[in-house]
Amino acid sequence: MLPIEVVQGDITQFKVDAIVNAANSSLLGGGGVDGAIHRAAGPELLEACRKLGGCPTGHAKATPGFGLPAKYVFHAVGPIWRGGNQDEDQLLASCYRECMRLAQELNVKTIAFPAISCGAYGFPVERAAPIAISVIAEGLKHNPQIERVYLVCFDHSAYQAYRKALTCLQGQDAAD
Repeated sequence: MLPIEVVQGDITQFKVDAIVNAANSSLLGGGGVDGAIHRAAGPELLEACRKLGGCPTGHAKATPGFGLPAKYVFHAVGPIWRGGNQDEDQLLASCYRECMRLAQELNVKTIAFPAISCGAYGFPVERAAPIAISVIAEGLKHNPQIERVYLVCFDHSAYQAYRKALTCLQGQDAAD
């Protein structure tokens, strides 16, 4: 069994080594999960993000967690959905790969991901969930230190889509 758990809740409340922020390319805060993380972390997070000089789509950068119950925040910039023909799938996968790379680099044992790009950026959650889970599962092969990955869904429809994708992947693993 993969150490992946899908939960519904507020990602800012998770006591983990790293919380992933679904950030915009400026890294200077915004709406949705990005705004919630910035508010919960406090003004020091904004100051730390200013020093990073932004981040391109498909990449991620790390800061301390400041007022959050997490040691780090990984700011992942997901793609804006433009119909699926502008490398959105590959850019979304890259976000998750980059976060798993940062987890390895920083020896993260527990990490909480939101549904990157599925809010204001409009990425269809039913399409995003299998991408996220398959990339995380692959990343776990290179991150034996990771004890638990939480996929934190804010609403019930995202929760159901991520649960379904995880169940499908675990079924495939059992068949292999």
